[in-house]
Amino acid sequence: MKKTITFDDVRKLAAGLEGVEVGTSYGTPALKVRGKMFACIASHKSAEPDTLVAVISFDDREQLLEEEPKIYYLKDHYQNYPSVLVRLREIRPDALRDLLRMAWTFVSTKARAPRRSGARKADF
Repeated sequence: MKKTITFDDVRKLAAGLEGVEVGTSYGTPALKVRGKMFACIASHKSAEPDTLVAVISFDDREQLLEEEPKIYYLKDHYQNYPSVLVRLREIRPDALRDLLRMAWTFVSTKARAPRRSGARKADF
C-alpha cells in the first residue's frame, strides 16, 4: 500500500516555485502566489477525503480527467470553477509537482479563463 501524500508533502513539492506562500482557504491548508490560492485541501463536503484542489484552466482540467480518471476527478460543486480535484492517495510525487507548477503558472500569470455562466467567487 502506498503512502498518501500529505499537505506537508504538497508544500515541499511547491517550495521551488517563486513567491509561494502557505496559508489557508476556507479553513484548510492552501498554497498561494501573490495572495491568490492555487492549491488547497478540498473543504466542500462533496470532495473525497485526502483531496487537493488545484486551480488550472478548463482545458487542462478536461485533459487530466480524460487521461487519468483514477487520480483526477470533479464534483458538481467545482464544475464552474477552473480547478480539478486530485486524489492524493493516487498521484505520484512527480505528477503532483507538475500539476502544482501548472496551477502556479495559471494563477500567477492571471491567465484565468473567463468565468462560465453561473460561476461565482471560488468556494473551495
